[in-house]
Amino acid sequence: MKILDHFGMVKRFLDKMKDPVQRQTFYTIFGAKMAGLALLFFLIKVIPAYFGAHAYADVTTTAAVAAAPAAAAAAATPAPDPAYVSPMNTMWVLVTAFLVFFMQAGFMFLEAGFARERETVNVLLEGIVDTCLCGLLFYAWGFAWMFGAGNGFIGNQYYFLQGTPITYGGSGVAFLAFFLFQFAFADTCSTITSGAMVGRTGFVGDLIYSFGVSGFIYPILGHWAWGPDGWLNNIHPLPFHDFAGSTVVHTIGGMVALAGAIVLGPRIGRKFKRDGGGPMPGHDMTIAAVGGVILWFGWYGFNPGSTLSAMDMVGCGRVAANTTLAACAGGLGALFYVYPRTKVWDCGASVNGFLGGLVAITCPCYWVSPLGAIILGWIAGIVVIIGVDLMEYMRIDDPVGAWPVHGLAGIWGTISLGLFATGEFGAPTTTGADNSAGSIVKGLFYGGGTDQLVAQIKGNLAIGGSALLVGLVLMYAVKLTGTLRVSKEGEIEGLDNHEHGGPAYPEFVIHK
Repeated sequence: MKILDHFGMVKRFLDKMKDPVQRQTFYTIFGAKMAGLALLFFLIKVIPAYFGAHAYADVTTTAAVAAAPAAAAAAATPAPDPAYVSPMNTMWVLVTAFLVFFMQAGFMFLEAGFARERETVNVLLEGIVDTCLCGLLFYAWGFAWMFGAGNGFIGNQYYFLQGTPITYGGSGVAFLAFFLFQFAFADTCSTITSGAMVGRTGFVGDLIYSFGVSGFIYPILGHWAWGPDGWLNNIHPLPFHDFAGSTVVHTIGGMVALAGAIVLGPRIGRKFKRDGGGPMPGHDMTIAAVGGVILWFGWYGFNPGSTLSAMDMVGCGRVAANTTLAACAGGLGALFYVYPRTKVWDCGASVNGFLGGLVAITCPCYWVSPLGAIILGWIAGIVVIIGVDLMEYMRIDDPVGAWPVHGLAGIWGTISLGLFATGEFGAPTTTGADNSAGSIVKGLFYGGGTDQLVAQIKGNLAIGGSALLVGLVLMYAVKLTGTLRVSKEGEIEGLDNHEHGGPAYPEFVIHK
């Protein structure tokens, strides 16, 4: 009888599984239980190792390397021997790397929303392929040129991640975790560039210029500020500082984007304000705004993660708070600056305004006060709108505002450090700020004089000017190949149909 009962239970189970609702319920409950078991086993495995295990390894490099990008401008620190791998700091860097990587979803949403419907697939695929390409190039030589020891202008270590020590310098962060974090930064720079070139760039041309940005421009120029022996770390009388990349990531990306927009020319049908027209509206402000907020969320990896230390609790909290306040101020600054001119509350302006505030605070976030973050963020929001107006006047077509948001706000944020640094904090270390006399960063408004301000201007001119110049050379070179801009017929048809075989919304009627 018991055997028959078991067969009956099996039959009832099989009968229920024929019902889609019952089947979905079973899969949901079963999946949740399996996930719970997996999480339990993970915690059993990880928690003892995380709090109780120490890992040691010999360091294979003898070069003096920086403990973190933010500290590179202050001093190069030799790695201890043996190197201590900090579980907490390594996990902190990995988690923040994941946040920075998630910004790619934000960029894809933002750019697709500000673009027209007929180029949506093109924007999405560019974001995916740029990421894949950047990862392999950064693995092959990008990381070596940027973070390897070499000379003041380029690194010469760690090609194809060979000969790497266990940790990067004296950071205590596992080397490959640091590599992943920096790859996410490199990917951000490449994606910024595509925003100004939406709607008329050939896909092959996009691949070629992305190869140049990720493989050459970003790692070489980035080494000047973040490399262990970058020359901007040693300028007299004070070194250049860029905590998380207002210049290294955003100004480089923004300047190359400007170069691309200049060389490409405007989209067909684009009529500028001085000619009686105005910007072409994006096709979906919903996904544009959501993309902007996703970027804001990712910035909590971008800025706090650049401490490279979860044990710098005060520094991480200060950076996160300053990041938030600058974004809030930037969004409102742009919104209220635009309203008197248009008499409308402009969502696009507010989105780009808070992104401008985020870009601006990226450089000085470790060294300014919350009030300073609000002031410089508010100004950044206005700077973005002024940049949009300037692009319109110059008849340069930048569909998403890549140069105003990343290039111009990046310049302002880098300079603002020389004005708003409070003089309370020095270089970040694995355990907190180094507040010794020689490491303190103090701006003009706090009695620091003009030395730091001059250093910031020098560094931004060197990197930003070089990015624009090399970007123009790169874009004109790609143009000579005939791949930079699609044909007139292809642009009118739309990049999605012309280059990718179909639209993003095949089941919807799109009003022309």
